[in-house]
Amino acid sequence: MTLELPALIAEANAIAADAQRTFGPLDREQLNWRDRASQWSVAQCFEHLIKINDAYAPQWRLIEQGSYAPTWRDRVPWLAGLFGSLILRAVQPESPRKFKAAHHVEPSTGTIDADIISRFLVHQQEVIAHMTMTGSRDLRRVMVTSAVAPIAFYSALDAFRILVAHERRHMAQAERVLEADGFPERHVLDR
Repeated sequence: MTLELPALIAEANAIAADAQRTFGPLDREQLNWRDRASQWSVAQCFEHLIKINDAYAPQWRLIEQGSYAPTWRDRVPWLAGLFGSLILRAVQPESPRKFKAAHHVEPSTGTIDADIISRFLVHQQEVIAHMTMTGSRDLRRVMVTSAVAPIAFYSALDAFRILVAHERRHMAQAERVLEADGFPERHVLDR
């Protein structure tokens, strides 16, 4: 197993725990609330993460099944490293740059079901399973295609680094929604 992979798995587990603790108690109204139309709701942040991470799943399955076939990309690791480091820097939570999501990974514009956090938690366990099941390979030498820019490729290890950083970035975005003026208080029904 690549030495860094256990730390990435631990961080993916921590993200799931943080999502449950911070966003699990929110109701449907709170999950879908937006301060303005140009801002994503908490639910949209998590739906986006599910979509983008799912876009990698076919590649993870090939690696897990031993069906991964090296291509010309595997012979240019310096280019993969360049793509990987650029994208990793861009998706860091503290990166000030904003990017428009690719159409196929954009969240819904309508109301998202209140089970989005529980769906994310199930999804996160699938991501962790992919990390674990691909761990017997040298993930620095296995190349994957970007989930959003087919021209970009990077090592599978960089893909997992990007995935975890991207999740933290959108967790921070969702936390800012909770802190925005006008965020609805949880409705408590009197019995």
